[in-house]
Amino acid sequence: MRRPFALLAGILLVGAFAVPASAADGDKSFTIRDTRITESSGLAASRQHPGIYWTHNDSDDGPYLYAVDSSTGRTVATITLTGVGTPRDVEAVSIGPDNQIYVGDIGDNFGGRWPYVWIYQLTEPKALKDQTIRATQYVVKYSDGPRDAESLVVDPKTGRTYIIDKKEDGGHLYEGPAKLSASGSNVFKPVAAVDLWATDAALSPDGKQLAVRGYLGGIWYDWNAGKIKREGRLSVPLQGQGESVSYSADGTKVMYGSEGTDSPVAAEDAPGDSGSKSPSGSGGSGASDTSDGEGGDGNVKVGALALGIAFVALLGFRRLRRRG
Repeated sequence: MRRPFALLAGILLVGAFAVPASAADGDKSFTIRDTRITESSGLAASRQHPGIYWTHNDSDDGPYLYAVDSSTGRTVATITLTGVGTPRDVEAVSIGPDNQIYVGDIGDNFGGRWPYVWIYQLTEPKALKDQTIRATQYVVKYSDGPRDAESLVVDPKTGRTYIIDKKEDGGHLYEGPAKLSASGSNVFKPVAAVDLWATDAALSPDGKQLAVRGYLGGIWYDWNAGKIKREGRLSVPLQGQGESVSYSADGTKVMYGSEGTDSPVAAEDAPGDSGSKSPSGSGGSGASDTSDGEGGDGNVKVGALALGIAFVALLGFRRLRRRG
């Protein structure tokens, strides 16, 4: 009985994890498969490479960016940044106008130990291959003193940079200068309260929505050039350590990432008019789609059904063996 059982179980399990659908458009859930990426702390959808997401590790990795193909979860390019110092705590990545990538070395786990932090800016490469790119480094200070932050957003229309600090009782949206300067310090000033312990944030491609996530929830705001207005809750999936968020390139989905090896990135409908299935602004159905990651909801359901059949088959074979 062992051989037929093993064969049947193997077939069922293969069916459970088979993912035929493509995520080439970058609006489906996926899993980051690069074993080097164990602390994916930021996420940004490429505008010029469909289905590609830029991510990076947290501290202690180096000046690296990874281009992950959402249809496979594999890294297709590793970018090494030059022209910058040794990164301390890289927490966020955002894409602004003209395919400019902004990297936020803005974390401060000591609660305000660093008198300044950094933002790095580079042009997104046209060719996705391993390469070294020179970046511009900007010194960032806050008008009200040092603080910890994990959220960096860039207005897709104006190119202005914003940071949200990380505080348990809610932080603030800080506005940077109209144009960052590579000489001297760039002072960021608080312009609005944010009702969340923010681990990341993202602006929709059309510049109308701000999505802010935390470990266990999220809020979306009407952006209005930084004069934010709270609109509703986001359907943030339950994840091991929810650290990142991005809109898909077409703005129809909000993508939620987590730290860890083989970390899942879950797609949920964007709230309001941006979402293809969520006109009410509730932020989607609230169902998390993180079990396998490389297909849509239909694939997750098929996988779950196949696993259920495998489990039933296992029980059946055990009963037959006991009777024999």
